Formats: sequence, structure tokens, C-alpha cells
Amino acid sequence: MKKRFTEQDDGIGVVAEINVTSLVDVAFTLLIIFMITAPILQGGIEIDLPEGASAPLSASDALVVSIDADGQIYLDDAPVTWEEFDASLSLALERFESEQVFLKADGDLALRQATRVMGRIFDAGGLLNIITDPDPGRRRP
Repeated sequence: MKKRFTEQDDGIGVVAEINVTSLVDVAFTLLIIFMITAPILQGGIEIDLPEGASAPLSASDALVVSIDADGQIYLDDAPVTWEEFDASLSLALERFESEQVFLKADGDLALRQATRVMGRIFDAGGLLNIITDPDPGRRRP
């Protein structure tokens, strides 16, 4: 049998094993904190995308234009008005190395508003890509 206590010269027993209870408590606390904050840190504008034929996006440094259900326009998560959108779209395209523009439009958004944004992206010289959720009923070849 292994001894758990060692005696010193003064006769007081000393525990000769490591107590990891506090270490486990800290590890679980950090795990819970990361589990709660990870979805928050993903960022982006919450948009209910329409379903359609789609392919996975490549990780590229491109401009993302979002339009929520209320018609609010966002340039890379920053809300802009129509006047600001015209002025800042050209500047934003110059800032990115790619001319690719990804459009995330809410599925319930009126087509008229989405086409206005698409037209302005084309006028600024951007190459438009529309982001959709994959259609669950369609199978890819």
C-alpha cells in the first residue's frame, strides 16, 4: 500500500499528492465562458437568407453588403444610409484587393430594394455574388 502522508521531523503529516479540484473548477468555468461567448463573437448581421442553389464560399477578403428585413443596408457590419452607401461603396471596393461583393439580403425583403442595391454595386464596378442558404430539397450533382 502506498503512503499518502509523510512524516516530518516534528511529527506533522504532510499530504504528498496534488489537489486538482480547484484546477478542474477553473477549467470548467473557462469552458462555460467560452461556450457562451463563442456564438456572440461570430459577429455579422442576423439575416434570414432565402434558400436556393448555392456552393460553399471560399475564404476571401471581399466586401459583404447586407440588407436586413427592415431595409437597413450594412457595409461589412456597419449600418449606412442610401447616401452613405453610394459614397462609401466605391471607397470600400478600393480598400479590398478583390472586386468581389457578397450580397446578403433577407428572404422577406422586397425585390425592388435588393435590385437597387445590386444596380449600385454594378455601377461601382463590383462583381456581385448573392449569398443564399442551401436548398434542402435540391441535391448537388
